[in-house]
Order: sequence, then structure tokens, then C-alpha cells
Amino acid sequence: MRGKNRTKSRVQAKVEHAMGVIKCVFGFTKVRYRGLDKNANRLFVTWALANLYLARRRLLRCQRA
Repeated sequence: MRGKNRTKSRVQAKVEHAMGVIKCVFGFTKVRYRGLDKNANRLFVTWALANLYLARRRLLRCQRA
């Protein structure tokens, strides 16, 4: 039971951190109704940018080497 909870907690921590970046850095706090396709597209792009934002130090370190 404890192992399952730890696994869930690790995944939740990673997702919650990324959601915090999306809300604070990119201002994705409220969603206007634009249609499902437009909102989904905007969300996918925002998640991709959040992944790049979170990996920026590793990417810059690789570029310098």
C-alpha cells in the first residue's frame, strides 16, 4: 500500500509543478470558450512550452558543451 501511495505522490508532484508553471508563467488561469478544438490546441501548445521551460537549464547546459 505504501509503495502505491509513493508512486502516485511522485506523479502528482510532477504534474502539479507543471500546472503551476502553466498558471503562473503563461497565465492560463481562465479559459474562454472558443470551441473545443481551439482550447485543446492552446492547451497542447502551453504544455509543450511548459516542458521546455522546465527543461531550460538542461537544454542550455547541453548547448554550451
